[in-house]
Parts: sequence; structure tokens; C-alpha cells
Amino acid sequence: MIRILLADDHPVVREGIRGMLQSYDDIEVVGQAGSGPEAVSLVAVLKPDLVLMDLRMPGGDGVAATRAIAAEFPGTRVVVLTTYETDQDILRAIEAGASGYLLKDIAPADLARSVRSAAAGETVLATSAASALLGRLQGRGQAPALSAQEVKVLRLAADGLTNAAIGAELYIGEATVKTYLARAYEKLGVSDRTSAVRRALELGLID
Repeated sequence: MIRILLADDHPVVREGIRGMLQSYDDIEVVGQAGSGPEAVSLVAVLKPDLVLMDLRMPGGDGVAATRAIAAEFPGTRVVVLTTYETDQDILRAIEAGASGYLLKDIAPADLARSVRSAAAGETVLATSAASALLGRLQGRGQAPALSAQEVKVLRLAADGLTNAAIGAELYIGEATVKTYLARAYEKLGVSDRTSAVRRALELGLID
């Protein structure tokens, strides 16, 4: 039996998904959450095999919840089930640790099939999500051109220094450090420091 937790801020949507899945003998919806933090709390209690996670919810979004679940409960897999399909949303979710990215217009049989695949350890992706990730992987063949100062800032960030400490180390203001980081984020196609450091390490821009 695959035990599922549904995380969506709309009760009607949760009930609709539960209704789609309840006809399958090998799938059981064991809980429902209306926000990201509630989903994390319920995972701790219910220990589901899989969370079907909406992406954008008030009180804590699905990306933050996915990151927390992936870090704290590695036995529970997370599959995003959302109406949003921008490249940035998809990449943020996968980078946070999601095992899949599906859209809410998915057919019931396909959803059940995806749930089984994800629970078995496979990655399940809507066509748009697969295309976005393929584009990102193809783009990694050429490293973005970071300036020498951007590389220095990222290297110090990788060492765990704060913006203020980086500024002191490089004899520049904290605001300038933030500017260099923002430029690096844009070039690397990420939105936060941790992802920027990870991407720079993957591309061999820092060591």
C-alpha cells in the first residue's frame, strides 16, 4: 500500500485528488495539509510514502516544505502537483528535492501510475517539466562567464562567510557584495546563495 499525504490550500482540490486516487486498491490517502508547514508537521507524524505537494500556498510554499521534507524525512518522497509550469518553478522544486513535477490536469490513471513510479524511486515529470530540465542540462555544457570578483564572492560564500564578512575580506561594501551575488545568481540561473554555490561547484567555477 502506498500511503499518500495531500498538500494543497484548497480543500475542494484536495478532495478531488483524493477522489481520483481512492479507487485504486494499492493507494491510500492518509492525510491532508493546507500549507507547507502543516505538510512538514504531518509527515513527521504520519510518515507517508509520498507527498503530493502544491507549489504555491499561503503560510509557506511547497518549495520550502519540499526542501524540509527532503532534508528531515528522506524516506518520504515529494511530487509537486500544481497548475504552474514556468521553468523557474520547475527548477526550484527539483532543486529543493522533489522527485517529480506534475500538472493538475493530469488524468486519474496517469496520476496513479506516476504515484506508483515515484514511490518506487523513479522521477516523474510532466512534459513541460522534462523539457525545462533538459534545457538546463544542455545549458550546463557551457559555464556562464562570471567575473573574477563574482567568483571570489561565491568562493567565500561557499566557505560560509556572511555578506558582511565577504565585504571585509575583499575590502568592499556589503551592498556591493549583494550586487555581485545578484549578478552571479542571474548568470547561473538560480535564486539563492545555496543554489548559486552548488551550481558554481558543479560547473567547476569554484572549488
